[in-house]
Amino acid sequence: MADFIPEDKILEIKNAADIVDVISGNVLLKKTGKNYIGLCPFHSEKTPSFTVSPQKQIFYCFGCAAGGNVFSFVMKRDGITFPEAVRMLSRQYGIVIPLQKMTDAQKKRHSEREELLAVNRQAMDFFCKMLPNPDSGKQAAAYLKKRGITKDTIIAFKIGYAPEGWNNAVKFFSKQNTPLGIVEKAGLIVERGNKNGFYDRFRNRIIFPIFNLNANVIGFGGRVMNDDMPKYLNSPETAIYNKSRSLYGLHLAKQKCREKETIYVAEGYFDLLAMHQNGINNSVATLGTALTSEHVQIIKGLVGKDGNVVLVFDSDNAGIQAALRSIGIFLNAGVNASVMVLPTGYDPDSYLLEFGKASFLNIAEKARTIMLFLMDALIDKYGLSVEGKIRVVSEMRDTLSSIEDRVARSLYIKELAERLGIEETAILEKVRNASFRADNGLPKTEKQRTFYGKLEKLEQQIIMMMLQFPTILSEIEGRNILNLFEDDRLKSIGQLILSHKDRLNTKLADLMDLVDDQDQRSIVAALAMADYKWDYAACLAVLTRFESLRKNDKKALIQKIKKAEESKDYELLAKLLNEKQKMAVLTEKKKMSLLK
Repeated sequence: MADFIPEDKILEIKNAADIVDVISGNVLLKKTGKNYIGLCPFHSEKTPSFTVSPQKQIFYCFGCAAGGNVFSFVMKRDGITFPEAVRMLSRQYGIVIPLQKMTDAQKKRHSEREELLAVNRQAMDFFCKMLPNPDSGKQAAAYLKKRGITKDTIIAFKIGYAPEGWNNAVKFFSKQNTPLGIVEKAGLIVERGNKNGFYDRFRNRIIFPIFNLNANVIGFGGRVMNDDMPKYLNSPETAIYNKSRSLYGLHLAKQKCREKETIYVAEGYFDLLAMHQNGINNSVATLGTALTSEHVQIIKGLVGKDGNVVLVFDSDNAGIQAALRSIGIFLNAGVNASVMVLPTGYDPDSYLLEFGKASFLNIAEKARTIMLFLMDALIDKYGLSVEGKIRVVSEMRDTLSSIEDRVARSLYIKELAERLGIEETAILEKVRNASFRADNGLPKTEKQRTFYGKLEKLEQQIIMMMLQFPTILSEIEGRNILNLFEDDRLKSIGQLILSHKDRLNTKLADLMDLVDDQDQRSIVAALAMADYKWDYAACLAVLTRFESLRKNDKKALIQKIKKAEESKDYELLAKLLNEKQKMAVLTEKKKMSLLK
C-alpha cells in the first residue's frame, strides 16, 4: 500500500459531507427539535429510534446501539472499510484526494492488515480455481455433491479446495512474486523445521473462506474428506483473524438477521451451509470454539436488544455442554436466547437433508429458553433422587444468583422449585448465599446494588460532560478523576478524550475516527447524543459527588474487613484486603500526580 489519505483531506471531506444529507439518502428523516429521527436502516423497527444530530454531526440508534459519524454510517451501510468510505464520500462531494507517499511509520502501521487481506483474497481465488479443476478437484467436487452442497452454495460461500501436496500454495505465491513472509503471517504456509523453506498448511482439504462483517477474507477453514485427523483445521490467529470475534457466514446473514430480528447459531460449516441452502439465511456458525462474549455482542448488534437467538447444537453430549457454557454469557449480555435440541443422532445438516425446512423450523418454534434448558438438562443428568436434587440446586445456584432482574430470578426459582418438588425458600437461601460472595466477596444486597449503580451512572455522566462541556477537562485531569473509575470501557474513553482534547474542542465527530472499538464508538455516540445542558457548577457538583461516594466506598470496605476478621472468614478477608490494596494504589497514584 504505497498511498494514504492525508488528514487534512479527511477533515475537508467530513466538513463537506453533512451527515443529515448523507443519511437522508437512505433514511426518511423528520426534524424534531434540534435533531432528526427516522426508522433505523440497521435493524427492523416500527417506532423511530434512529437519531441524527446536525449540530454534533453524529448519529445514534436507541434501538440497536449503532452510532458514529458520517464515515461510520457509510461503513456500516455498505459494509466497507474506513478508507473506502472516505474515498466514496470524496467522489460524491467532488473532493480530489492527492496521492501522497507514506512515511516509514505510517507504512508499518497501515500496510500489514492490507497485505494480509490481499494475500487471503489471492489464496481464496487459488482454492476456488482448484475445486472445478478436473485433475485436482474431482474428488473434492464429488464429496461436496454427496454432502448435498449445490453449485450456487459453492459460489456464494466461495468454497474451494487445497490440492494434495506440500508446496502448491508456496509455488502459487512465488509465481505471484508475493513475499512468503507475509503469506506465513496469514497462516497459509508454515516454515520448515530446518528453516529451509516453507510448506502448505492446508493440503487435500475442502476450503471454507472465513469473512468478516465487511466481506473481507480474514481466514480459512479446511476439512478432510476421509478419517484423517484433525478433521477440521482453521487458520491460526493473525492480525486480522480472531476466532473469538469471528462467525462463519456472518457477511451473508447480517441483513436477514436485522430484518427478522432473529439469528440461528450453529456449530459447523456444513450445518451452516445446509441451513442457508434451505432458506434459513439468518444463521451463522462458530469456528471451532465456544461462544464468547465478543460473539454475543456481535449477535446483539445484529438482532437488537429485544431480538432472539436460537442455539442450534447437536443432540450429543458435546452439543449439550456447548449450550450450557453459553448460558452465563447470554444472561450477562441481556440477550434472549433459546436452545433447540434435534432428535438423537442428528445434526442440522443431516436433519435438514432428511426432513426439510418445515420440520426443522417446527422444532425451532419449540426451543426452550436457556434457563429452562439448563434445568431440564441437569434434571436429566442427576435425576430426582434426594442426592440428584441437591446436585441440581448446587449447579443452578451461581447461574440464578447472576441474574440481576429480580422478577426474572424469582420466576426461575419458582420454576425450579416446582420441577424439583421442594420449597422455594430452600433454593432462595442458596442463591442469597451465592450472591453474598459475588463481586470480589462483597455482599450483593439491594442497598449495595443501588450504591454501585450510582457510581456507574456518575461515571457515565462524567464522560458525558467531557464530551459535551470540554471546559471541564482540565479539572478532571487535575483531580485525576479517571483513576477512580470502575468501568474500564468508560475509563478508556475518558483517557482518549483527554489525550485528544484539542481535537474535541473543534468538533465532536472528529473523536469518532479515533475510537477503533465499535462498542466504545456506540457508547460515545449515546453519551454525546444525550440532551443535557452542562455548566461549570453542575460539572463540579457531579465530580464532588463521585469523589464522595468513592470515599464512602472505602469506609464501607474497612467495615467489612473488620466483620470478616471477627467472624474468622479468612477467604473473604483475603479478597477484601486485595480490594483495599487496589484502592490504596489508586490513592497513591493520585497523590503522586498532585506532587508533579
